[in-house]
Amino acid sequence: MDAPTPLSLEQVRGDLATFVANPYPAYLEMRPQSPMLMEFLPAGIVPGLDEPLKSWTIMTYDDVLAVLRDHDTFTSARNPFVEKGFFPQLVLIMDDPPRHTRFRRLVNKAFTLRRVEALEPWITSIATELLDNIGSGETDIVQSYTIPLPVKVIARLMGIPGDDYPTFKRWSDTFISSLVSISLEERMKNTLEMVEYFGKIAAARRTQGADDLITALVEAEIEGESLQDWEILGFCILLLIAGNETTTNLIGNMLNILVERPELWQRLRQDRTLVEPVIEETLRYESPVQQLMRMTTKEATLSGVTIPADELVTVFFGAANRDPKEFPNPEEFRLDRDLRSHVSFGAGTHYCLGAPLARAEARISLNAFLDRYSTLTHGSTPAVRQSQSPVVFGFERLPLRLHGGGR
Repeated sequence: MDAPTPLSLEQVRGDLATFVANPYPAYLEMRPQSPMLMEFLPAGIVPGLDEPLKSWTIMTYDDVLAVLRDHDTFTSARNPFVEKGFFPQLVLIMDDPPRHTRFRRLVNKAFTLRRVEALEPWITSIATELLDNIGSGETDIVQSYTIPLPVKVIARLMGIPGDDYPTFKRWSDTFISSLVSISLEERMKNTLEMVEYFGKIAAARRTQGADDLITALVEAEIEGESLQDWEILGFCILLLIAGNETTTNLIGNMLNILVERPELWQRLRQDRTLVEPVIEETLRYESPVQQLMRMTTKEATLSGVTIPADELVTVFFGAANRDPKEFPNPEEFRLDRDLRSHVSFGAGTHYCLGAPLARAEARISLNAFLDRYSTLTHGSTPAVRQSQSPVVFGFERLPLRLHGGGR
């Protein structure tokens, strides 16, 4: 039998882009077979990848929850992409306790409910300003609203200029994009730009501090020792990326869901108690973060399948959130569920630090749109799902027509 023809980079890119833009049909087919070992990338498809990259798919709700709650067996502290030099190590998200616990304490208070509530008037003013600029008519809501709002918010918390949001978004998109969607050179160029930028900010804060997260990091001590430069930079990159990607995609997905359901838009305008259920069901139905990786530290068994030690596993939040065993009729968008049982923000020790902030930004945004616009309809050109990163699910472009007529 002839050997199979190796996949070209163009084929891999095409297949990946199709999956990323709409992974849910694949989840439906693959979930009953999970966990299973799959080849994610063939050998040689990118420089430095000498062997095929394989990972176990974790797609059922119970298995995903089990992995997320057991950091001793499924560690975040080992990552083949970091080990091969494709990505820098990010503090917190690539750590486990006790180190993770110590780092999390450094930034925890910036994201408490009380701190977020104190920020809400300012977030509302940013939302109002953006909508004032948009007015009525047609707009690509991604460029005009869902990107700038979250980036401006996280920039304020960090103490960096919010007007630089187009650059921040480019860095963020490049960082989380798949290895085959952009060149290694382009990835390194953007990463070095980020490192240089935050290095200068950190140096300035050492000279003169401010009331922001970067100052807190440069002044922090863990067990009597200051953070190393690479730890501060890793923190900054994580905060920037995690602070905008989830919320950008959450708000975009939510508005797209509602433009498809005009009757629900009218119900929301009359009954604002439905706002938070809509946000939670959006998080389940179109999870902004679709997947993250872990590594087994020892042999583990999930759904009767034994996974050896030192194996890569990919946790599919999006697949778990549509598991019919946990969510009956999962392909339906419904508000009569247990809406807090989804795993969109993770679970266990790595539960998303910024979840209260993301929920607040989504709630403020939805109320602001409801106050201002009587209806939403599709724009004159089709929406385009992002297809560069399998980690997130959202839009590259989302043209909407906004019809005025406030309450």
